[in-house]
Amino acid sequence: MMPDLPGYLWACLRIGKLGFLAILVSGGIVLQILACALYNNWWPMLTVIMYVLLPMPLLFFVGSNSSSFLTESDSGWVNATKFLTGASAIGSIAIPVILKHAGVIGWGALAMELSSFFVFVIAIMCYIGMSDNDDYSML
Repeated sequence: MMPDLPGYLWACLRIGKLGFLAILVSGGIVLQILACALYNNWWPMLTVIMYVLLPMPLLFFVGSNSSSFLTESDSGWVNATKFLTGASAIGSIAIPVILKHAGVIGWGALAMELSSFFVFVIAIMCYIGMSDNDDYSML
């Protein structure tokens, strides 16, 4: 990119990226809580279970070889990881939709739940884009 920037400027850029990730995750959490608190109905918090389960297959099955998750693989563990992660992601969308269909939550809570999910997805995509530097890489 721009190799002639001083080191302190690169450090500021990295901190800014990390701050942006923190703001995205915090915004997703706030939307999640507001979806429950504004409508005085705490049933939408069931999606938190899926948010907790979502990274577990990645942490347990992929391990340190995260590049195999993004490519086509013949490994059964990688395929199981992709399946379980996809099922958790669909569950994160399905729970609020099912609650709305059953009449447990209203349209406003559904909209805030889904927007919270998409904010979390954007945060995950930004994290994946940032992890190329290996400074913030967890996997």
